[in-house]
Amino acid sequence: MEPLPRDPAGLADAYRVGPGRHLRVDFISSVDGAISVDGRSGPLGSDGDRRVFRTLRALADAVLVGAGTASAEGYRPVLPDSAVGRLRASLGREAVMPVVVVSRRASLRPDDQLVTDAVVPTVLVTCSSADSARRSALTAAGVDVLVRGDDDVDLPAALDALADRGLAQLVCEGGPTLVQAALTAGVVDELDLSVSPLLVGGGPGLVPAALPTPLRAQLQQVLAEDGVLFTRYSLS
Repeated sequence: MEPLPRDPAGLADAYRVGPGRHLRVDFISSVDGAISVDGRSGPLGSDGDRRVFRTLRALADAVLVGAGTASAEGYRPVLPDSAVGRLRASLGREAVMPVVVVSRRASLRPDDQLVTDAVVPTVLVTCSSADSARRSALTAAGVDVLVRGDDDVDLPAALDALADRGLAQLVCEGGPTLVQAALTAGVVDELDLSVSPLLVGGGPGLVPAALPTPLRAQLQQVLAEDGVLFTRYSLS
């Protein structure tokens, strides 16, 4: 086990992946497996976890997130003058990138800050059963609406379409429903789990229901800082 690098370049090197498509899931849990406190993940975090969070965003082509998590956590666009934007620029990347919201019901408001404040259009991934008027209103507001699937989002097809747009390397930040769907569809390449030294009790876990087939995760890296473990697992 090694210490979590404190310099941005070293931390980026610790989490960098090779070229090509890659979907990583970034999340934090307590020692007893809870992923939130009173519905939010922030209370579990640490300075190191926030640095990893920013680094994974800086390395990604886009953020992938479920509509419920985006709403509960108050998601905002990645802007040039934000901490992530400045880190991306320092790593030689374009300062801005899109946030990709996944919602079977197209549950994104046209007046949401992800829509109104975005420098590059927010992408909404939904399915054809979502209300057509809502989809049209979001398109008119500047959202890039991507329809894949009939009664539910077809994640493999959606990831293919995103890769065709140059968004090949994604960091998924939850929530549990989206993570479960991605694991079930077999599209997750990597789990980046921060383990907070807290006991919460009674909290929901990362995967809310049993997977059709257990997946084997191969431990690739363990870093530590202030009692928090930062692990990387590849999925086979």
